[in-house]
Amino acid sequence: MKIIIDITSRVSGGIIALLFTGYCMAGDAASSAKPPVAKVATAIFAGGCFWCSEADFEKLAGVVMAESGYTGGQLENPTYEQVSRGSTGHAEAVRVTYNPKLVSYAQLLDYFWHHIDPTVKDQQFCDVGSQYRSAIFYQDESQKKAAEASKTALERSGKLAHIYTEIVPASRFYIAEGYHQDYYKKNPIRYRYYRNGCGRDARISEVWGPPSH
Repeated sequence: MKIIIDITSRVSGGIIALLFTGYCMAGDAASSAKPPVAKVATAIFAGGCFWCSEADFEKLAGVVMAESGYTGGQLENPTYEQVSRGSTGHAEAVRVTYNPKLVSYAQLLDYFWHHIDPTVKDQQFCDVGSQYRSAIFYQDESQKKAAEASKTALERSGKLAHIYTEIVPASRFYIAEGYHQDYYKKNPIRYRYYRNGCGRDARISEVWGPPSH
């Protein structure tokens, strides 16, 4: 933006014209500058009931949001009713959007392990069937290597007798119906009743010990 200021002064009967030209482009640029938008990444996990997985991940610092959905099966655009019957091959899963500067994929993996029961096959807590299997769906080679390394480290630790959690390539992720998203916020009483009744937290404490926070 260019500013021209004319200053006219009468001195000893004469007119002295002073022309001042200034630029305030730098000031304008500074005032309109916006902070850069943080780059985000995604990770996909299946840990049984997606209401619970979504609620758990959204408590982790650095996670922007978690979305409930279906993945790992054959049927296109599956519905909750179809997936819950266990005939589509899909698992209830969550897609986690996170800020890598605040939380790493390795930290997400560690958090995931400690919020599921990896010792059972095709089941999580009171929910039984392949649609409730635990799985890590990697989206690239780096995620695959990190997931495999975390599972190997867990196996070598000897803490768990068996680990049935799958590590498989990600396929299309289908967002679940709207009423499933943020269910724990929309229906807190029903959510707590389900979670407690399913014995999720009690079993996690048995597998991993009492929570540290």
